[in-house]
Amino acid sequence: MLQQTRVATVIPYYVRFLQCFPDVKSLSLASLDEVLALWSGLGYYSRGRNLHKTARLIVSDHNGKFPRKIEVIQQFPGIGRSTAAAIEVFAYGKRCAILDGNVKRVLARYFGVEGYPGEKKTEALLWKKAEELLPKNNVKGNIEAYSQALMDLGATICTRTNPKCVVCPIQRKCVAFQEHREDKLPITRPCKPLLVKETVMLMIMRRGKILLERRPPVGIWGGLWCLPEMPANENIFLHCTQRFGIKTKLLAHMPSIDHAFTHFKLRIYPQSLQAVSQISAISQKGRIWISFDGALEVGIPAPVRNLLNSNYSHK
Repeated sequence: MLQQTRVATVIPYYVRFLQCFPDVKSLSLASLDEVLALWSGLGYYSRGRNLHKTARLIVSDHNGKFPRKIEVIQQFPGIGRSTAAAIEVFAYGKRCAILDGNVKRVLARYFGVEGYPGEKKTEALLWKKAEELLPKNNVKGNIEAYSQALMDLGATICTRTNPKCVVCPIQRKCVAFQEHREDKLPITRPCKPLLVKETVMLMIMRRGKILLERRPPVGIWGGLWCLPEMPANENIFLHCTQRFGIKTKLLAHMPSIDHAFTHFKLRIYPQSLQAVSQISAISQKGRIWISFDGALEVGIPAPVRNLLNSNYSHK
């Protein structure tokens, strides 16, 4: 959950998740719908899908016991080198280097590393530095305390903006501090204009219920329930007739909304519609008519949740 998401955002999700799935076995027995419903609003949904897949693999291939070898751990979906190392450190006390975003920032400033940390060459250098700094004597508790301290240093003192260098315990040997370049390091990602994609989301209502479709298992919002989408240049009413076999009428004009992803911006044009004919081929697998209350309980993307909340008065 903490991959690319702040601690304060994660905590309530983490608490609810563990209340429902206190161990690997209970998570493996859950449906993907149950997992994604608890993940709804947290973003980066591949993490939830990968967590679910990993739980099932641990139960089916490892008798429900989490493996201890880092090479095996890294084979699970969604677990990379740093996450696997963190598991080794905090679960088993193994001497492994961790390189999350906070640690990258600390090392880049401390050693004066030039280059964007996301580039392979720069990242390789940071891994080398991280491994060189590991405590030599692996006394019980040392590696855990060291790793946690390094991550916390980046999270609370060596912050992305306005770092608290005055109270930093390693300031005397920090290249960025000595050269007054703490605001220049690490190098930020080269700026590229975000590509804007457009889509129309159909809020089709009938007798207090709304139509949802399940997204494909991979890709953006994979496995979540979503409002039906259509290209922005198509006729809405013809599209509903051909795709769902129903006639619709427009209920109200709704303003467009933008939702930002890492590499592009999605411009959503919501259309509030009322079904005015008998439902025919709409009860296909992967489509459901569901109440507004029910829709807010299943796994749905954040912009869909916002649209449902804003349109709640039309239920």
